[in-house]
Amino acid sequence: MSAQDIPHLQEQLARLAAQDVDVVRVIYPDLIGVDRARDVLVDHLPAACEHGLAFCRAVYHTSPQGDVVPVAGGLDAGLPDIAVRPDLDTIRPLPWEPGVAWCLGEVIDPATGEPVPESPRDLLRAVLDRCGEQGLTPVAGPELEYFLCEPDPAAPTGWRRYAEAPGNVYTAGRRGDPDGHLLRTLRHLRDLGLNVSMGNHEFSSGQFEINLTHSAALDAADRTFLFKSAIKELARVEGRLATFMAKPFNDEGGSGFHVHLSCVSGDGERNCFDDPSAPYGLSATARHAVAGVLAHAPALAALANPTVNSYKRFGPDTLAPWLIDWGLDNRSAMLRIPPERGAGTRFEVRLGDASANPYLLLAGTVAAALLGVRAGQEPPPPLEGYGYDTARAAVLPMTLADALDAFEADGELTDLLGKGFTTSYLAYKRNEIERFHRHVTDWEFTEYAYHL
Repeated sequence: MSAQDIPHLQEQLARLAAQDVDVVRVIYPDLIGVDRARDVLVDHLPAACEHGLAFCRAVYHTSPQGDVVPVAGGLDAGLPDIAVRPDLDTIRPLPWEPGVAWCLGEVIDPATGEPVPESPRDLLRAVLDRCGEQGLTPVAGPELEYFLCEPDPAAPTGWRRYAEAPGNVYTAGRRGDPDGHLLRTLRHLRDLGLNVSMGNHEFSSGQFEINLTHSAALDAADRTFLFKSAIKELARVEGRLATFMAKPFNDEGGSGFHVHLSCVSGDGERNCFDDPSAPYGLSATARHAVAGVLAHAPALAALANPTVNSYKRFGPDTLAPWLIDWGLDNRSAMLRIPPERGAGTRFEVRLGDASANPYLLLAGTVAAALLGVRAGQEPPPPLEGYGYDTARAAVLPMTLADALDAFEADGELTDLLGKGFTTSYLAYKRNEIERFHRHVTDWEFTEYAYHL
């Protein structure tokens, strides 16, 4: 911590004291977007800022079940440390936990003083820096869905969908939310300062969507990461489970993670996607960006649909995009151009599911768009009518293994994202597939055990 940082730290300490905060929870995302954290007593915050908090680097390589995956830089290197320093500009008190504030952590390799390749926040920063070289500042508006579940000892998983009832599509109030979960959650998120705007009961029983306002891409990713962490924490307070799993139930659809993306000029004065005189009202920059996302969509699926389960959300009649196409205000397309123009000109990438790490999804999407801008690519004609026609558009990868192969083969995209990240991500995710194929599922027992 440099001398010029001390006044800022003292200012933050005074603000925390005025808010009766005595614990700062320093959190950061691992490779799959799960929050890792440590609670720091405020008296020890200056030391944490100066020296950093030591975590094992292999936390980036740890599976949801607690297995350490053999990714380079972890087990093979003797489980070295990373250092996590509080980002004081991100401190925000937790409305549901008096005396505690959240604070994002900045991750560095103490041996080099540089970011580690697996750090999702730093990966997005690096991609945004490349956009800045083109005079572009990406702006993102995230939309996520999730399922809320209640304990049910009789259910095979131990959980059932909250407020099970058909037909409560795009509703608000106690009809589809008898306990007022959505209102309570919206108010907490507002008080947390995440700039949420609205929410509703989604298509399926127990499914909700809450929208975040648009902002600069890094801020949007930060708020989305905190949003997902907050939703899960608030559900635990209620004695429930909130899951952003892509498709948690066989008899219902999945949960999406759509991203509205635009770019403004370096001075922030102009939407670079808007051009009233151009085809569709889209500037050459916008059309090139659309073409880039379409061209790199097979590889992008590995980041936007990052789990074995993700690909069970795809297929005919699912309303999830599984073909590579784009359309003008067409929700059956993978990439949709909403009707607004002027300052609101943007495209909506509908590929992602809610399990995606927001930093990686945004980094990959922005990188693909940037590659299209650099190459001056033009997209094919937009989709007309209802999509999902394989005679008119190519099919996305339909398994995680195929998506990872497409990601590895896309040298342009992986070069932009970096070899260190790419190698780590592929190793981690291919281990996930190996573990899945070794696991005997309930379906297999039901299908085979009695007759075979």
